[in-house]
Amino acid sequence: MTPAVPRRKARARIDLRRLGRAALLGPAARDRLPDAIGHVAEAHRAHHPDADLEPLRRAYVLAESSHRGQMRKSGEPYITHPLAVTLILAELGAETTTLTASLLHDTVEDTDVTLDQVGEEFGAEVRFLVDGVTKLEKVEYGSAAEPETFRKMLVATGNDVRVMSIKLADRLHNMRTLGVMRPEKQARIAKVTRDVLIPLAERLGVQALKTELEDLVFAILHPEEYTRTRELILDNAALAEDPLAEIADEVRAVLREADVSAEVLIRPRHFVSVHRASRKRGTLRPTDFGRLLVLVNEDADCYAVLGELHTCMTPVVAEFKDFIAVPKFNLYQSLHTAVARGDGQVAEVLIRTHQMHKAAEAGVVALGNPYAPPAEEQTGADGERVDPTRPGWLSRLLHWQESAPDPDTFWSTLRADLAQDREITVFRPDGATIGLPDGATCVDAAYAQYGEDAHACIGARVNGRLATLSTVLRDGDAVQLLMGQDPASEPSRQWLEHARTPAARIAIQRWLSAHPAPAEHEARADAEEKAQPAAGTPAPRPAADGPARAERAAPADADDRPARRATTVVDLPDATVRLAGCCTPVPPDEATGFLVRGGVVTVHRVECSAVAHMKAAGRSEVLVRWGDATEARVTLVAESFGRPHLLADLTEAIAVEDVAIVSATVESPNQQRVRHTYTLRMPDSSRLPALMRAMRDVPGVYDVRRAQPHAPTA
Repeated sequence: MTPAVPRRKARARIDLRRLGRAALLGPAARDRLPDAIGHVAEAHRAHHPDADLEPLRRAYVLAESSHRGQMRKSGEPYITHPLAVTLILAELGAETTTLTASLLHDTVEDTDVTLDQVGEEFGAEVRFLVDGVTKLEKVEYGSAAEPETFRKMLVATGNDVRVMSIKLADRLHNMRTLGVMRPEKQARIAKVTRDVLIPLAERLGVQALKTELEDLVFAILHPEEYTRTRELILDNAALAEDPLAEIADEVRAVLREADVSAEVLIRPRHFVSVHRASRKRGTLRPTDFGRLLVLVNEDADCYAVLGELHTCMTPVVAEFKDFIAVPKFNLYQSLHTAVARGDGQVAEVLIRTHQMHKAAEAGVVALGNPYAPPAEEQTGADGERVDPTRPGWLSRLLHWQESAPDPDTFWSTLRADLAQDREITVFRPDGATIGLPDGATCVDAAYAQYGEDAHACIGARVNGRLATLSTVLRDGDAVQLLMGQDPASEPSRQWLEHARTPAARIAIQRWLSAHPAPAEHEARADAEEKAQPAAGTPAPRPAADGPARAERAAPADADDRPARRATTVVDLPDATVRLAGCCTPVPPDEATGFLVRGGVVTVHRVECSAVAHMKAAGRSEVLVRWGDATEARVTLVAESFGRPHLLADLTEAIAVEDVAIVSATVESPNQQRVRHTYTLRMPDSSRLPALMRAMRDVPGVYDVRRAQPHAPTA
């Protein structure tokens, strides 16, 4: 995406050639770093002792010259902002290229420096990073500027995660200095930070940025709660005794006695964490204001510390979590536990290696340059590149955003997607994994694996057992998706109720939007037929020219409405016909119909319990007779004993009869018995008896029958 023309407001006119030469040649003392970036260089060398600081010097010269004369709303020179952003990243351990781009990140947006110049002077990587964080112009994009800017950043992040690292640090410094803005603008920026930037920081594992952003947003959007929480923290700090410090000393003594080398620190909770604990627990204990952090050198030492604490102190078993064996989706690793004292004080303990701690604080920032040589890359079971800087949630986000061209749809869907608190991993039969948000169902897994081909999904196995598509998946489940063979398969409207991921919802909604007339008729008919619950399957779409011809007849209890006063049979050859989903009539069933809104005639088998209900409700009954066409839909129920591959065998038996599966549901097994319900499209309704025999011949199946309509509910 090509960035718009940079803004010209409040910036000095500069000589680009002079700046370019200054950036290349620098001052006379070429090796001398400007004093202004001394603290950045010091923080950078702490993580990268051998780093070449020359790119930072040149980037600072260009940034300072180009921003010269510009001031922030706080009254400070503008260069203080890129310097502060770069220092944040340097302290997190970002590598030199990221810091170089960070110093330059506002030059293209706010000065006369161009992307081409940045590329010529600092290379393609720095150019890409600066372009990625450059905002789009409101003059050109209007109200769509903010969502489209974030879309651009996310797409760039998909290629290089360092783009979002710079954006997060940029937002953190802006939030730190937000007090000079009008209150309404503070609130607007804080809400976007809460809804988009904080979830992104969490997903990228940058906890150091996430926690401070949370506190800053908390202070702006919830000032009263923030003030109360601040008072709680100050009151606890004023206590004469500190039980948490005492427990820390006890832990140090236990580990010294066991000859386990470890560093034990007290890690204060940040404001939002204290607020959450207060709401959850009511009155807080002194130990609730912080946690103990135990840092060791090796993974095995983590478990050694855990063993000693659980042996020599009183563990709170319910608090134990192992995020080392099973890391979180954002790279986080740690052992979590808690120990209790006799006086009721409980201390939470985090145990991790120094490297785990660095990753927990800095997340993807600590991973360095994502442009790793091929030899350092790994491939998954499906041959795809495994890249810790391109997590599964980001790949899914980049996929669905392509199907959301409207900025408003993208913006609302992005916020909803990022609102998911955690991610689960499910396993495919081939050993590959699918990452999904917590609460996802088999519908979401189908669209994650097959894209729009998931329209043909007819069921699933979860951990080897047949399951409905609405089944909610849990972390670690093994999922096998069962696909129908009909290329014209269509999703059920009911799937929207079970879809949690944007990819699934957008794909289903797009299909429904592409077939508006049938979907509209179905919605109207369903609204009129509340007394007709579907017999375990989604109702089929209405047919515009089904195998029935509709004729209206006057009911016995005619009233004064003109449509019901007719005493002769009136042919309605142009009526839209819908075969009722509750009983799915087919020739040569004896059938009747009812006229509903929208000119739709719904056709039922005469023995359907909904018929009596609709007559009693005064519906206009319509006489119908079957036309020459014999294609039909029918719903069959197969009762069987549970066994491996049963659903696959039943599906094959149906396919051999040249019958298409429109939809299917499988009820949870009851005493080893399983009920399957299929809605089928048949090219010739006369072949129904042969189909039912073929299904009965499948081993394990002991009954196949037409679906019996349920009695209507009051």
